[in-house]
Amino acid sequence: MSRNQDIANNPKLPLQGVREAKLPLQGAGRARRIIISGGGTGGHIFPAIAIANALKKLNPATEILFVGASGRMEMEKVPAAGYEIIGLDIQGLQRKSILKNLMFPIKLLGSVRKAVKIIKDFKPDACVGVGGYASGPLLYAAGVMGIPTLIQEQNSYAGITNKWLGKKAKKICVAFDGMEKFFPAGRIIKTGNPIRKESVDIAGKQMQALELYKLSSRKKTILVTGGSLGAGTLNKSIMAGLDKIIKADVQVIWQTGKFYYKGIKEQLGDNIHPNICVVEFLNRMDLAFAAADVIISRAGAGTIAELCVIKKPVILVPSPNVAEDHQTKNALALVTEDAAAFVADRDAELKLVDKALELLNDKNLQKKLSDNIGRLAMPNADEVIAKEVIQITNNN
Repeated sequence: MSRNQDIANNPKLPLQGVREAKLPLQGAGRARRIIISGGGTGGHIFPAIAIANALKKLNPATEILFVGASGRMEMEKVPAAGYEIIGLDIQGLQRKSILKNLMFPIKLLGSVRKAVKIIKDFKPDACVGVGGYASGPLLYAAGVMGIPTLIQEQNSYAGITNKWLGKKAKKICVAFDGMEKFFPAGRIIKTGNPIRKESVDIAGKQMQALELYKLSSRKKTILVTGGSLGAGTLNKSIMAGLDKIIKADVQVIWQTGKFYYKGIKEQLGDNIHPNICVVEFLNRMDLAFAAADVIISRAGAGTIAELCVIKKPVILVPSPNVAEDHQTKNALALVTEDAAAFVADRDAELKLVDKALELLNDKNLQKKLSDNIGRLAMPNADEVIAKEVIQITNNN
């Protein structure tokens, strides 16, 4: 069992991870070549970039190549972060289209062949999988070719691909207890999930944030965020309770997501109340967090990791449209520690705004939630994982 796993082994805190890495770094001066694969959503891409940045911090000479799925958002986000990426023509199984699934075996085989070529050309010391379509073919090829692999599993419920890849992985980095039901116990290390450091750097930024969103420092503010793509339930819930929010003279920073923004702006018309700030995407997450008194959010693992660090009262509304309802499991890990409020997706349209306004008026509950969520923070997960990557290259 790893030393870090011993440090983190606390069953009472499902999200409490490694605070400081104390791994030996034999050969840290040697530049490694690392492939990081996966993506599809911000919840996979941002941790991947955080791990890459931590590896470069350990040794600026480290060479990093990303492998993603062609046409997915990693093909844009990764180059924007300064890294090279190669795309695989891979897709997931389509529940609603048998015809599209006919192409899956062909695309999978083609992606494995391309992954083998990428590995032969790049000659990595290790390959890291963060989840998403591309991680399957790449890590499978790496395992067959004898390249050490590491899996970074963000959620409390592991997907089919990661469970399969975990059989050969040298290390599986997780954020939740109980993951031995998915992976070999001896190779699990509890590290927490990497966060975007720039997103949680909120100290002293409240006034700057309120100026950006043209809001008043004399009024309370709710931040509503459904992730990079938005969340239909959250948008419907805020729309349904908009009159209550305006009547309470409360401000809202409302991130709608790309697919909903135009429709919501059309519904609201030109005369949007000055208390309501509607945005498609939050380019400065740090300022959005800094402005908020209460946060309404989905319960993706990466989002939860950031919420723990910023230490503000949050209401979690887990998405039901995920494998094995893992967002609900993620959320309940906080709820059982009195670290977050909870509203079920099916109840949100009727109850969410009322819950948020009640929380805004309950300073004692706000303090309890803030204190408890802060105790679950894991701000150095990226560094811990990066050192584990170095470790598996040392031991290979």
